[in-house]
Amino acid sequence: MDTKALLKKVRKIEIKTRRLSDHVFGGEYHSTFKGRGMTFSEVRQYQFGDDVRAIDWNVTARYNEPFVKVFEEERELTLMLVVDVSGSEAFGTRSQFKREILTEIAATLAFSALQNNDKVGLVLFSDQIELFIPPKKGRSHILRIIRELLEFKPLSLKTDIASSLEFLSSVLKKKAIVFLMSDFMNEGYEKTLRIAAKKHDLTGIRVFDPMEESLPNLGMVPMIDAETGRMKWINTFSKKIRRKYTMRYAEHVNNFEELFKKNGAGHLSCSVEESYVKKLLGYFKARG
Repeated sequence: MDTKALLKKVRKIEIKTRRLSDHVFGGEYHSTFKGRGMTFSEVRQYQFGDDVRAIDWNVTARYNEPFVKVFEEERELTLMLVVDVSGSEAFGTRSQFKREILTEIAATLAFSALQNNDKVGLVLFSDQIELFIPPKKGRSHILRIIRELLEFKPLSLKTDIASSLEFLSSVLKKKAIVFLMSDFMNEGYEKTLRIAAKKHDLTGIRVFDPMEESLPNLGMVPMIDAETGRMKWINTFSKKIRRKYTMRYAEHVNNFEELFKKNGAGHLSCSVEESYVKKLLGYFKARG
């Protein structure tokens, strides 16, 4: 993509997603995440009605009367967008590829964070960390993130969600709002997800194409694995093969939902044919 075409595409996405973050989401992002990060401010004497869980027992023992810890809201938050750029994201059977939807969702979230003067960072991953942009503020920084989402060419086409979560834990020392975006057609990330969910406010966004859910009956069909490049002839006429494929796909989806739920992390699934705006709004309102 030449520079002029890229800038035009960046501008188009900015106009669309900024309008959404400014007018549609309004205060939803703010009310969902603001106030969740609290920092210790001071101690003061206990007053009737104070939460007993806030009592500072060390200070209380020292002065022989109850003291409570006072916390204040962290005004500045950090949003981290962790986006899968492996080969399977370059799939789409109708109007858009999965990666295009991921880009629009990421841009909408980034502009919502910009409204609240929060920092935004980006991690692009395959089975390795392809790109890391440290969290910063400002419109020009958000536009750089959108540019990378649009034109970045990964070195690998494979996927390893666990490595992206490991990297996140190593570079982010303070609690952050993390959106992990992928089709989650991957396994073995249970342990790293548990660690990340304890440390951060984590949400998984699964983007999929409805045509991935089952195999159509088309007879003998050559199929290429988007992540390995291997080609294989599949007999889609076989009911057993089609049933096995559908069950395997359902297992991946169920694994994604159960893992996030079990570890207290948020999750949502969005088809390329659905409105991600409605999905995000519903998610924010349910959490708010």
